[in-house]
Amino acid sequence: MIRGSIRLSVSGSSYGQKISFTSVENDNPFSIRRNYSGTSQLYTSSDQTLKSYDALPGDWRNNWVSAYTFWKNDGIRNMHNLMLKNFKKYGPIYRERIGHHNSVNIINPEDAATLFKSEGLFPERMKVWPWMAYRDHRKEKYGVLLKSGEEWRKDRLILNKALISPQIIQKFVPLLNEVVLDFVSTVYKQIEDSGRGNWTADLSNDLFKFALESVCHVLYGERLGLLQGHHNPESQKFIDSVTLMFKSTSPMLYIPPGLLRSIKSKVWQDHVVAWDTIFAHANTCIQKTYRQFHLRSKNDKEYSGVLTDLLLQGMLPLDDIKASITELMAGGVDTTSVTLLWTMYELAKNPNVQENLRSEIIKANQKTEGDPLQMLKSVPLLRAALKETLRLHPVAVTLQRYTNEDTVLQNYRIPVGTLVQVGLYAMGRNSEIFFKPERYNPERWLNQESNYFKNLGFGFGPRQCIGRRIAEAEMLLFLIHMVQNFKIETSRLVEVKSTFDLILIPENPIMLILKPIE
Repeated sequence: MIRGSIRLSVSGSSYGQKISFTSVENDNPFSIRRNYSGTSQLYTSSDQTLKSYDALPGDWRNNWVSAYTFWKNDGIRNMHNLMLKNFKKYGPIYRERIGHHNSVNIINPEDAATLFKSEGLFPERMKVWPWMAYRDHRKEKYGVLLKSGEEWRKDRLILNKALISPQIIQKFVPLLNEVVLDFVSTVYKQIEDSGRGNWTADLSNDLFKFALESVCHVLYGERLGLLQGHHNPESQKFIDSVTLMFKSTSPMLYIPPGLLRSIKSKVWQDHVVAWDTIFAHANTCIQKTYRQFHLRSKNDKEYSGVLTDLLLQGMLPLDDIKASITELMAGGVDTTSVTLLWTMYELAKNPNVQENLRSEIIKANQKTEGDPLQMLKSVPLLRAALKETLRLHPVAVTLQRYTNEDTVLQNYRIPVGTLVQVGLYAMGRNSEIFFKPERYNPERWLNQESNYFKNLGFGFGPRQCIGRRIAEAEMLLFLIHMVQNFKIETSRLVEVKSTFDLILIPENPIMLILKPIE
């Protein structure tokens, strides 16, 4: 993770300047620093070899036609496949305009690197207008995800210390490992209760509960009891509300939320109800932790979660902490649980990969004597498997940035302030970028020389996913214990397709079979 900023040193003329910048290798949760250098794509008004912004290919000139085509092809739920089709039609770069949404879309990793170098000190991703509209409607503060400029940077630097520093990751691991072990016990109980020697189920809701239990344990230092057999209707309501929030967000990416609010549309009303529930649930957890914080002994050095850590720092007002913690809580359920579901599905379809992972985990367990923190450092193939899942099934269809300066991509002039999207789903399935992209092959990621700006599932730069380290540790620990204890199979050989509800989710339920290892 880049800590707050990029250190740039520039030399040469205004065109083809040599830029060196310090980054952190995004594959390593323990933040090994690397140096990269490259040629910045700046230009002057005298450059005659470059093509103009208006020369970009794509169906962007007639907004009504492109909007009609988008809706006709069920564009909201099918966005990832439409982008894949457009890259095949137009090549590695194209321009798109749908409603008030205007963007340049790219697919090549080298272009993603150029975009990263041009993002500036205050990088901007695509505005999530529906989320901002809700907060304006309810007079709630924006969290770090929605903030911009100096205000974003100030909050982000403070939150980095509590969420992504190498030292803090070590404190997350015992909390997450405890939840994983409870989930494993739950699976064994389900197998025993079935009387068949296995558990066959659509695990999506069970994984949602696991993800919520995990994120609350890390954020608030407490358990909700979702994996101990306690029926918790409020937590289930929260899970359902997160799903509804994502589902209702998608249409409003292309239709102004203010318009939908003015006509009292169902999608806007669903969105408000969903966020009301999310904020209420988060507020209950936050207030409980806040009360416990004031009862805490000054000599108590035990780690009690992210919220307590932020309160001890005393550098952010409580309302700002609440806003960012609520965003983390909402974003940490569907995203990790769906990625785990896709990973288990791929392992079920690829038993050889699953067996190789099991061998690696057994050896790592013997080497580390089961220490979870050391285990995370000893399973490179499992880390590669997670990258491979995010290549084929990225949580987000695109990674976006607004250009901070005039930039050149594929020999086209891209003006400052342009929204540029990296097509993550399309990149992961492009045969010119990945050899045999249809194959689930984690070992492709063990060749470090060929992976430059290809592993972008969590974003890049200072604005990459702030919950990334929690999510990585959570998912890796889950897979370590699940693969070590169970064979994962599926009875359905039909390929499960994706649909877009702000994140990519399975179009149909995925039925998995879990069997204890003999």
